[in-house]
Amino acid sequence: MCGRWCFRIDSYQSTMKFLLAFDFDYTVIDENSDTWIVKCAPEEKLPIGIKSSYKKGHWTEYMGRVFIYLGDNGVKEAEMKRMMTTIPFTTGMTDLLGFIGMNKELFDCIIISDSNTVFIDWILGVGNFHRVFDEVFTNPATFSDTGYLTVQNFHDHSCVECPKNLCKRKVLEEFVDKQLQQGVNYTQIVYIGDGGNDLCPVKFLKKNDIAMPRQGYTLEKLISQMSQDLSPIECSVLVWSSGIEILSYLKILIKE
Repeated sequence: MCGRWCFRIDSYQSTMKFLLAFDFDYTVIDENSDTWIVKCAPEEKLPIGIKSSYKKGHWTEYMGRVFIYLGDNGVKEAEMKRMMTTIPFTTGMTDLLGFIGMNKELFDCIIISDSNTVFIDWILGVGNFHRVFDEVFTNPATFSDTGYLTVQNFHDHSCVECPKNLCKRKVLEEFVDKQLQQGVNYTQIVYIGDGGNDLCPVKFLKKNDIAMPRQGYTLEKLISQMSQDLSPIECSVLVWSSGIEILSYLKILIKE
């Protein structure tokens, strides 16, 4: 059964062997969806008072204030959607997602993101990529009766390493456990991400799994630092800079 704040996109097949877990911002897309929406603000800027109100670990609450500001300035749902659907996919990502979509009998595919349900739904719709992903785990968002976009934390958790709204490791671990109860035991988990909040789920990965950090981004640097500190992660690491490199790995994977 799908969790409270995720949306299920397709049915699972017990024959699938591999789990692909994607971050969204700066992974599937080549921008931060939350900061992209600021282009809808007057002069494409936020007031100093809002920008300075962010507290570490409380990004969702901060975005709630951003959405109130946009609503107060008359920014409507249609305008926000038009802006969000101009956001670029990361190089090679449309080819990668197309390949996964044509090989769904081999892959379960999920998104675990600090964005929100409205933005991800809009953006996936641009490329007709809803069918690629079996579930999307992200902060629930909806438009109020007055036309304001509202967002809530995805869940509660006790992880001290993650922001208040989302522990990606908890999401990944619970999803894998649920699938195991349904008879799906993954041969390999591939985690694809870029940011600091992707390190926690990467630590969940086992020896046969693969972490794929984006080249030059925070996750790659954190994984490298752990190795230098003689506390390397258990899984293998494969750095990527475009979706084509991930696609090449998946083609090798399914031939083994």
